[in-house]
Amino acid sequence: MRDMGLSEAIRAAGGVRALAEKIGISQPSVSNWARVPAERVAAVEAATGISRAALRPDLFAQPDVTRDDVDDVRAQEYALLSALLARAPDGELLRRLASLRGDASPLGLAHAALAEAAKAARADAVEREFFNLFIGIGRGELMPYGSYYLTGFVYERPLARLRGDLAALGIESVEGEAEPEDHAATLCEIMAGLASGRLEAPKDAERALFERHLAPWIGRFFTDLERAEEADFYRRVGTLGRVFIDIEAEAFALPI
Repeated sequence: MRDMGLSEAIRAAGGVRALAEKIGISQPSVSNWARVPAERVAAVEAATGISRAALRPDLFAQPDVTRDDVDDVRAQEYALLSALLARAPDGELLRRLASLRGDASPLGLAHAALAEAAKAARADAVEREFFNLFIGIGRGELMPYGSYYLTGFVYERPLARLRGDLAALGIESVEGEAEPEDHAATLCEIMAGLASGRLEAPKDAERALFERHLAPWIGRFFTDLERAEEADFYRRVGTLGRVFIDIEAEAFALPI
């Protein structure tokens, strides 16, 4: 049974066939929908004029975010990316991710797509996906390290420079941590700590760390994650990371 949002879109387009043609997919695909898939919401919205909030009210809502909330929101985004890149999400985290909601922004759309993926995911399948992507037998499909992206090798000069800058900020690696500090998860965790104020640092420390140690490579990493052969659930993580890092880069490029 079609939900109300999909029914409105079909009426606005002039029928199932017309909607399928407008968004460039086959008529049977649209006929099989019970509701508009998250990844098709933007296209259906553009083709019919029906807002994404009407098409998928379960996913899209306008958040009440003030300027004072921005750093907390940034910290939450970095913390989420760190958690998902450090280890595969368990069933509880997948359930929490499934409740994410998005607004009409590119970041909101990425949240909605991640929520949709989390609803459909099984923890054991995502764990295998994580292994194939980041660990593998010998190595995974992707190498989430700054040194690797910048030099082609791990434990190279970019890592040494990062360690020097972290030492100057009084940030030390956790005892027993096997991954080097230029792992994408670790860098996102550090940025979360700086954005939230949990890690005390000079006012310009976030900008300097981002521009020197994330901006040169981490956007490419997230793009590679979107396109990785082994990625299914993590394809949406890649999209979220890419969109968020683009926003951060634009914000840090503004004059102080």
